[in-house]
Amino acid sequence: MTNGRENQATANAQRLLWAGFMAILAAGIGFSIRGGFLDNWGAEYGFTAKELGDISGAGFTGFCFGIIIGGLICDKIGYGKLVIAAFGLHVLSAVITFLPHPGMEKETVGQLLTWGSFIFAYANGTLEAVANPLVATLFFHNRTHYLNILHASWPAGLVLGSASGWVLDDIYHVHWKMQFALFLVPTVLYGLLFFAQHFPKSEASQKGLKLGEMFKDVGILGGIVVCLLLALFCSSVVTPLLTPAGATQAEADAAARTASNLGYAVSGVLLIAVALLTRFSMGSIILFALFVAHALVGAVELGTDNWIQNITGNILTSEEGKWLFVYTSFLMFALRFCADFIEKRLGFSPVGILLTCAVLACVGLNLSSGIASFGGALLALSVYGIGKTFFWPTMLAVASDRFPRTGAVAISIMGGIGMMSAGLIGAPGLGYAKDRFAGEALRERDPAVFAQFKAADDSSKFLPFIFAKATGLDGKKLGEVQGKLAAERTAAEAAGKDPQTAMEKLSAQERAVQEASIEGDRKTLIADSAIPAAMAAIYLLLLLYFKVIGGYKPVHIGEAGAGSS
Repeated sequence: MTNGRENQATANAQRLLWAGFMAILAAGIGFSIRGGFLDNWGAEYGFTAKELGDISGAGFTGFCFGIIIGGLICDKIGYGKLVIAAFGLHVLSAVITFLPHPGMEKETVGQLLTWGSFIFAYANGTLEAVANPLVATLFFHNRTHYLNILHASWPAGLVLGSASGWVLDDIYHVHWKMQFALFLVPTVLYGLLFFAQHFPKSEASQKGLKLGEMFKDVGILGGIVVCLLLALFCSSVVTPLLTPAGATQAEADAAARTASNLGYAVSGVLLIAVALLTRFSMGSIILFALFVAHALVGAVELGTDNWIQNITGNILTSEEGKWLFVYTSFLMFALRFCADFIEKRLGFSPVGILLTCAVLACVGLNLSSGIASFGGALLALSVYGIGKTFFWPTMLAVASDRFPRTGAVAISIMGGIGMMSAGLIGAPGLGYAKDRFAGEALRERDPAVFAQFKAADDSSKFLPFIFAKATGLDGKKLGEVQGKLAAERTAAEAAGKDPQTAMEKLSAQERAVQEASIEGDRKTLIADSAIPAAMAAIYLLLLLYFKVIGGYKPVHIGEAGAGSS
């Protein structure tokens, strides 16, 4: 009888692991397919790179609310109800995303695509609020290994989404709406796998800890990280609502200031609530450092993934950009099954893995900025791909290992911070950088051509208190140049000529525009490399800390170091 129960429990754990795998797979497929047709949106509706970054950024920020709210209530209402809610939201996101049509105004299209991305992300976050604590609880003896297996589904989704997008978009020219609908297939599958399963509770829930006790390690320090990102989110959402139609620059700036103040006021109230909930606990400085590091993880991993296919496709060719994205995603998928080997056989601690990955990611992005051929890009992106592989799941494992008292709270907040950062800093930040560097490059090359091809609006909305105003290139006009270049490359290949000679078929003005766009992409990757460099510094300090206290090891509630490191 005992063996039968053990086998049943093992089967249940494995089914929940693969149900979570399928849920995150759906998120990866939807994310990668959408990233593949950002240029379609730009050409069809005239969005700038910054505007596209804002739309796709909503595909991260919604995740934050889904995973944090889900993490707080999962043990109260039950995992099954959260799965049902996420399923319904995934379907709703598809309906909203399918509503835009060519005759619709650009602003309306932007709002629909933004809300579609937000709801899609909220559903993804809700599912991850279920999957992460489930796997951390079911496989507590080897969290790094099994959380990496769970999150191998993300790059698997990127591979499947990118490959299908490449075939359907570039070869068969299927409309982007039909491409996006593919994520509904794994959505149905995760619903079936989760159906009628037994869900365990976290160690903290089993011990009967209340929410205030779970929040103590997060405390005021962790609350500050979350509240700063929430302030940015509130500002980005409220600013368009407060800006009147046809507003002058002064009126737009005033609306942005009002929205920013409102965002900080709301965040301040939430921070006070956290302080009261935890009885003014400052929280763990180590968990605070992990939160900051994970904000950087979201910006560099997901923010870069959102743009990398577009960037490499612009520097080389669209087809090569898709192949490179599929390759690095498959590399990431395969390597996530090797975390146990790296930790147990090679002797790397989880923090040692994170430090090594940060260094490789920094080097890989700098190498990628100088690519000139497919072979060189393959080498550079291999380094970057290896570097980004273990960031997300290993960070969750470290938080689960060292702070069991937080239950699902800390890892849910950490996931929310990563996605919020990707949506508010990573995706829009890289879009801003592309606009800024490409615009500056074209202005320096030929001011007259810049005046002809510049965007009507600047990109100053990205962290205006830090970065200066920047004017990028008009999305439609740039899309026309790149469409002509793609057609010339296809004709060159058909004639047996080198596709790179296609640039010679462009006019002097068109060449200047395309060259400036490529230069902007190269400088964007260099700027992006500063993020993993900062992460490496944080991980090095954490590694030294654990050496001082006798080494890294998982702890349990009641043990020395649990909830105090």
